[in-house]
Amino acid sequence: MRVIFCGTAAFAVPSLHALTQRHDVVLVVTQQDRPAGRGRRPQMPPVKLAAAEHNLAVTQPRSLRKEAVVAELAAAAADVIVVAAYGKILPKAILDLPPHGCLNVHASLLPRHRGAAPVTAAILAGDAESGSTIMHMDEGLDTGPILRQQSIPLSGSETTASLTTALSQLGADLLLPTVEDWVAGRIEPQDQDESSATYAPLLKKEDGIVRWDHDAESVCRHLRAMQPWPGAVTFWNGRQVKILGARPIADSVSEVPGRVIRHEGELAVVAGTGIVVLDEVQLAGKRALPAADFLRGYGAIVGAVLGEASMVS
Repeated sequence: MRVIFCGTAAFAVPSLHALTQRHDVVLVVTQQDRPAGRGRRPQMPPVKLAAAEHNLAVTQPRSLRKEAVVAELAAAAADVIVVAAYGKILPKAILDLPPHGCLNVHASLLPRHRGAAPVTAAILAGDAESGSTIMHMDEGLDTGPILRQQSIPLSGSETTASLTTALSQLGADLLLPTVEDWVAGRIEPQDQDESSATYAPLLKKEDGIVRWDHDAESVCRHLRAMQPWPGAVTFWNGRQVKILGARPIADSVSEVPGRVIRHEGELAVVAGTGIVVLDEVQLAGKRALPAADFLRGYGAIVGAVLGEASMVS
């Protein structure tokens, strides 16, 4: 089978590897190299690096709507296009190219958590399960009919990083049999239930700010959901403090949310309901520290009220 693969992020790499095992990936479409790191030097996206491992042809168009780009993809004469974490919406001119259409590997149990950040959304919502879906793409945002999906239970300890890794492999394992069964006519697509649809918009940097007036469980879900980006952050005397590890405690304290306290000798913060015990923190410009070590070096934080940068403790 001739396949065009569209992907950019690390989530897509296992799916690309899987396709190369049994099919002819005739072209890889990925986003452009972007500046990263302290030196802001252009870095290749993970999918481009993976394509190089297999000596695959790569194209990195700025826009998919140019006639020359559509012509390039048409010339590849693919039977199907597979999309995974590409980061751009495919226009109708491309959706209509392959005889078997375009399939998408999505990191949620559609129609729940359509959109750019489904893994983060599942953690924030406290979902009991997540999963991967293979769908037949249409012009909507993750609205196409479902070909196959598989769920996994969530333990409540996952971060966006760890769950993304798990779902990327699950999606890759699901992709090969699904694309083969689809092309062979062995799958009856199932329309999504629009009444059950939820959306997971692209994260912004400010989404990482901790809202201490939320309950302790929600605060800790937020912490896990913001790892690795943008990170869960709060502010103390105008300095950013990144929270890298924490756990909720149901104890009640008559204090304003955000107040830093000692709870049974441990560094903790009062939430809207309950307490958040900190395990690992990082003051801006400093290395990450276990909370006990941080407390020894910055004991003055006890009694402060953490909040946004504009707040004064």
